[in-house]
Amino acid sequence: MSAESAEIHDRLEGFDTTIHAPNRLRICALLDVAGEAEFGLVQKQLELSASVLSKHVTVLMDAGYVEQRKAVRDTRQRVWLRLTRQGRDAYQGHLAALRAIVGPSDPAL
Repeated sequence: MSAESAEIHDRLEGFDTTIHAPNRLRICALLDVAGEAEFGLVQKQLELSASVLSKHVTVLMDAGYVEQRKAVRDTRQRVWLRLTRQGRDAYQGHLAALRAIVGPSDPAL
């Protein structure tokens, strides 16, 4: 294995099939930028039904990538979502793996 192919292989190790599903990737991207977001806001931003979002969040929580915080606001129970440190690291590693797959975005490189 050449040094270049070994480097690409190392970057591909961050590829995460749990995150790669389109809706889960979108959830991670939103939470990475937002830090923390209310379930309803994530649902609205991603245009998902509550049940679909809930299923994807459960998969991410089971993997240790997302955590939720429940609190009462305006007399209603609300749920806030955020990436865990493990989730943020996995998301960043997945992005690096995707960049390694597609190659440089600058055609001059």
